[in-house]
Amino acid sequence: MKRKGLCFYLRIYRKILAQDLKSKMSYRADFIISTLGMIFTNISGFVGFWILFRNFPSINGWSYYEMLFLYGFSLVSITPVQCMFDNNWSLRQQVYSGDFIKYCFRPINLFFYYQSEVFDIKGLGQLAFGIGTIAYSWCHIDIAFTPLALLKLIVFIITASLIMIALQNAAAASCFWIQNSFYVLDLAFRFKDYAKYPITIFSSVFRFIFTFIVPIAFIAYYPSLVILRPDEVPILSWLSPIIGVAFFFVSYKIWMHGAMKYNGTGS
Repeated sequence: MKRKGLCFYLRIYRKILAQDLKSKMSYRADFIISTLGMIFTNISGFVGFWILFRNFPSINGWSYYEMLFLYGFSLVSITPVQCMFDNNWSLRQQVYSGDFIKYCFRPINLFFYYQSEVFDIKGLGQLAFGIGTIAYSWCHIDIAFTPLALLKLIVFIITASLIMIALQNAAAASCFWIQNSFYVLDLAFRFKDYAKYPITIFSSVFRFIFTFIVPIAFIAYYPSLVILRPDEVPILSWLSPIIGVAFFFVSYKIWMHGAMKYNGTGS
């Protein structure tokens, strides 16, 4: 069978996305309410920082606007996993019911076919809020806005998002081997709440865990240092794109390995 290229998958994804958005927009009230809920949830985080910094001028050397930048960076970084990989939350039910077998008979990549089926459009509200937070905090930080800085921001946000995507892929794939896998996926997703903080505020044990075991420090902290503190960028910040790509590739292989072993009997 002829191997299909990137253009083929982009064309297919565009058509699937168009149909999915049409079906969601037919329930506009639900879309508006859920989008507003997402925005207000993120506003609460913004207000939390404001209240905290009314009492403390800085936290371990991090100013209010630097923390806001991290917060906005983390929001934008986790948006792709919420928009484009939301179907991972349904994987457990599909596997246990036996319905997942229908995805195994299409002449396209199984991972692509399953993930492209759902696009969570309300995550775009979070994306807009995250971009606004980055822009607002950047205006108050003594860092020049240049085309190169913008390019770095885009590249490091994209690669940082691969870390969260990889965490969710690997956690969701646990359902191929673990019956109560929801708790694994839920735990992996909750780790995102720690991504908005600099790891320097944690103990050495958690710094090691968040860097080398559950690498959420690469969702915002390490990549954002390239923008926030360009004169003292650690080697892990420059390596974060490579780490993001490698971690995503490993999670993809884990997901595909479980899917290819699936026998369709349910459990």
